Amino acid sequence: MIKGNPMFDQEDLKWIATTSTDLNSILQQIARYSDLARRHKGEYNYIDLLGERVELASKTAQALFDRVTSKILEKTTAPSGRPPAGPHSPFTVLPPPLRSAATDSPSPKTGLWKEDKIVAKAASIAAQLGSMVKPAPAKTMPIPADIKVKNANGHRELILLIEDELEVANLAAEMLAEEGYRVIETHDGFEALRIYERIGKQIGLVILDFFLPIMDGDAVFDELRELNPNVNVVLSSGFAEQPKINAMLSQGLRGFIPKPYTSEKLMVQVHSALEAARHDVR
Repeated sequence: MIKGNPMFDQEDLKWIATTSTDLNSILQQIARYSDLARRHKGEYNYIDLLGERVELASKTAQALFDRVTSKILEKTTAPSGRPPAGPHSPFTVLPPPLRSAATDSPSPKTGLWKEDKIVAKAASIAAQLGSMVKPAPAKTMPIPADIKVKNANGHRELILLIEDELEVANLAAEMLAEEGYRVIETHDGFEALRIYERIGKQIGLVILDFFLPIMDGDAVFDELRELNPNVNVVLSSGFAEQPKINAMLSQGLRGFIPKPYTSEKLMVQVHSALEAARHDVR
């Protein structure tokens, strides 16, 4: 870098930091979807989601590489006086092809299904990209516009409410909003995991129903703990599943709210869980 002529200005550094953070988040999603696809082979749409994440990671890495190299080349003109090369370099990350009916059969040479190949390729790309990009320091980022937040300007913590009964979810969200909390409602575990992968660092508490479509509460809890071993979760249910609840409590569950619950019972448990998290009490 030439003194008095910095290679990167403040806008460049801000863009690079933001893009690096985004890429790191995408890589974490790729790793999670790869794991889920292996564990739940043929179920849900993990492979489609995995393909989308890999493609987005490729585009983001390419944009980051182009921005950095173009700035470097602008400041380091060749001695011959020739103009620097354009921003695009030969480096390109290509996503693996998505599954199609014509290729959904085992390879005669390897015996691997196309799905296995996609997962393996995605994991390889994630590892390669991860070695290139270091995450920017953690900071509060705005919540994406596609994630709806009730009482978005509330002065208290952001709570992820996972409840498949719409009336119960609406009532609980209203109770929480009246107390100043910001609330994200979701109605199945898979959707909740996608949200937590994106903005989990901003979520102060997860209120988790036990009986959910696609994945039950204990399975969602396991996945949340994989994303964040210190995730702050309280369970809610109208039926006693004592052995499972005891197991979850031993793994770090903060508490249990039996249904139906009043505003008072809900707030007592919410306050207790948030206070425990502040003091890191398990």
